[in-house]
Amino acid sequence: MSDWTSLWYVWLILLTVFLLLSCGIIASCIKFCCQKKRPPVETFPRHPCDLTVIAIDSDSTAHSTVT
Repeated sequence: MSDWTSLWYVWLILLTVFLLLSCGIIASCIKFCCQKKRPPVETFPRHPCDLTVIAIDSDSTAHSTVT
């Protein structure tokens, strides 16, 4: 059976995984705290808009002048 201290790459992988998990947890906590302290953003009221659709047939004079 091999000695755990001679397997340096295993410790390196475990340390890397631990650091990534720690950074993720810290980032999540910071994000949660910042969202809690930020004042709510006011949404702008929607204004109704009118939409006009004009159908142009290929035989019409408006189509020939546009093209």
